[in-house]
Amino acid sequence: MNFVATRLAGAFLIEIEPHEDERGSFARTWCGREFAARGLVIEIAQCSLSTNKRAGTVRGLHFQRAPHDEVKLVRCQRGAIFDVIVDLRPDSATFRRWQGFELSADNHRELYVPQGFAHGFQTLTDDAEIFYQISEYYVSEAAGGVRWDDPAFRVVWPLPISTISDKDRHWPDFQSALQPEHSVS
Repeated sequence: MNFVATRLAGAFLIEIEPHEDERGSFARTWCGREFAARGLVIEIAQCSLSTNKRAGTVRGLHFQRAPHDEVKLVRCQRGAIFDVIVDLRPDSATFRRWQGFELSADNHRELYVPQGFAHGFQTLTDDAEIFYQISEYYVSEAAGGVRWDDPAFRVVWPLPISTISDKDRHWPDFQSALQPEHSVS
């Protein structure tokens, strides 16, 4: 695996290294030793799958509040997505910055999303399927989010939005999320 540092502190784009022969290919998508050697979280509490029918669907921007904040390893198993992370850690040099990545079944890339980040994506194809490995168990009371179109971040989504849930459409803006009842950390 090749770990490529992103512009956001602690986040990595991971490129797998497939070994090919006449049968096809084989590649590791996760190795505890390689993650630990880079000081990355290696605990996996749960795995989740997201299926999405239409191109242009937006999910996010989501996070879990402490003490249930989580690390995610995200990859697209079918189709393609524009995966977005936003650094919400006030003490980070990249606080309030975002970055987007194309993850697809063809490019086999994964995104390591550290604790303290909001995460979301937009599907670039119909029938996109996204697989998550997550370091913490989901706790509904700790679930939070910020608006997909929050002016504090100015995320540029590549497609017009075809589908978004009411919950995702109505997350508070970032300034409101900083209030104690919405606190990120």
